[in-house]
Amino acid sequence: MRAARPPLHQWNMSPEQAIALQKELASRVIREDRLPSQVQHIAGVDLAINESNGLARAAVVLLAYPSLQLEEQHVYEEPVRMEYIPGLLSFRELPCVLGALNLLRQEPDLIMVDGQGIAHPRRLGIASHLGLWLDLPTIGCAKSVLRGHYNEQELGEAVGSWVPLRDQGEVIGAALRTREHTKPMIISIGHRVSLDTSIRYVLSCCRGYRLPEPTRLADRLSKNNAYREPTSGSRRGENSPNEAIQDSLWQ
Repeated sequence: MRAARPPLHQWNMSPEQAIALQKELASRVIREDRLPSQVQHIAGVDLAINESNGLARAAVVLLAYPSLQLEEQHVYEEPVRMEYIPGLLSFRELPCVLGALNLLRQEPDLIMVDGQGIAHPRRLGIASHLGLWLDLPTIGCAKSVLRGHYNEQELGEAVGSWVPLRDQGEVIGAALRTREHTKPMIISIGHRVSLDTSIRYVLSCCRGYRLPEPTRLADRLSKNNAYREPTSGSRRGENSPNEAIQDSLWQ
């Protein structure tokens, strides 16, 4: 990853403060393409709860692009910091996700996140929040709709078919068919990537599964409780400002 950047904000705040912060941060999301001229590495991130110990378990994979060859994979675990509050998922999951991303030796050019981007009630889902925190291009790759609606009858069965996801007249994402006869993925802008470009990258990362390879492999790794980080090898500093470290949230 790049040299440490100042944290975007502090994490300890009330739900009301978090909602106000989301509204402010949403105005900073860049909805047009600001990607490198040549994308060479794409990361995928996901998070699960380790049922064996109750810890939040974030996984990150780094794939070469366009070959999608796996180059790095890491997991990071820490205690769950807050209960689930609808619309505030990023405040529950991002600190742990940042811990996993902090283990990467190579900075990704683009990150696909298992979750929403701007397809969120306040237009700041976890993918957009992460993109702002890291100032990197991100795409929300969700398995279901959180906000908005799309016309199921207009969505074709062929891979690559898509229809807009709309909320009060605004296009906030797309229902994208990534596998025939399978529910579509909900794709939305995270940060620094347009919707059309998001769809193009997601399709180019599909290998016959519903999920694109970056989030599919991260999803699988997050649920593989037998996997442990190697105790030797390169590891980023424990006190990097991009690592979200604090005793707890919502005190």
